[in-house]
Amino acid sequence: MSARSPAAAQAYDYAEFMARAYAIELEATERYAQFAEQMEAHNNPEVAALFRKLSGFEALHAKRILGEMGWVDMPALPPPLAWEGGGEGPETAPFEALHYLMQPYHALELALRCELQALEYFEGIAKRDVPAQVKAAALDMAAEERLHAALIRDWMQRVPPPAEGWDEDPDPPRMNE
Repeated sequence: MSARSPAAAQAYDYAEFMARAYAIELEATERYAQFAEQMEAHNNPEVAALFRKLSGFEALHAKRILGEMGWVDMPALPPPLAWEGGGEGPETAPFEALHYLMQPYHALELALRCELQALEYFEGIAKRDVPAQVKAAALDMAAEERLHAALIRDWMQRVPPPAEGWDEDPDPPRMNE
């Protein structure tokens, strides 16, 4: 087994980081699309459209990473820069956060939490002892997530917060056994 030169090791570490960043964006794309489908199934088209828009934004980020790296497909994910817990990425919203009566404000709250988690993830990597190229990319991505969070906060100012009792449904959906 031969040792890599520092330049080769740095490039390899950067590729690992970018593979992880791509996975984060791809997972967020897929989850928001799943949420949109759920909202459509529950006849909540306004929130479905918002989730579709968020999915599209994340897909653009993923596509940008593929283009920047010159990849056709996602490479195998490396473990060194994995998120804590080993589950889903920091920008992936949990399924439990979805409610069939949720309103646009709720969807934006959820998206804001995801952006802030991604911001924290990238800032955490930038604080580690990582190659300069990885640190610079992590800081760039953190700045992008900060901008996304600001945009979402701005959107939240434009939609009404939910009224008390928003989740009460006198005729809730029923599941056949």
